[in-house]
Amino acid sequence: MATWDDVHRLTSALPEVTERPSYDGRPAWRVKDKAFTWERPLRKADLAALGPDAPEGPVLAASVPDLGAKEALLADDPAVYFTTPHFDGYAAILVRLDEITVPELEELVTEAWLCRAPKRLAKQYEAGRGAPPVEGGGGTPRA
Repeated sequence: MATWDDVHRLTSALPEVTERPSYDGRPAWRVKDKAFTWERPLRKADLAALGPDAPEGPVLAASVPDLGAKEALLADDPAVYFTTPHFDGYAAILVRLDEITVPELEELVTEAWLCRAPKRLAKQYEAGRGAPPVEGGGGTPRA
């Protein structure tokens, strides 16, 4: 089970990350002023759309490389990952924070950062880790 402290620790460990409230005052983590993860409580429309499947715990939103990656996460672990109609067509996923493991969260946060970081910065980061750069990226709706 991950916590907001884990999110803060993992995002802060990435290069050039700033934590700044989103337009509604909730925490959002950015790289070069592009949000890649943010707190995203469910709204009335989300609750209505999800019905009894709506999670009661904390929800994190994260950028993903593309809609295919989003669909893969949704299919792979629906107990952790979900979406709402608000995010239809956007390369972002919602996460039940109290259901994701810390190692999974670390992978998700890093991938989200790579999606939104400038290409040069992402390549530098990946070169330091010895991994190939991640291609893709996508728009992130306002939370």
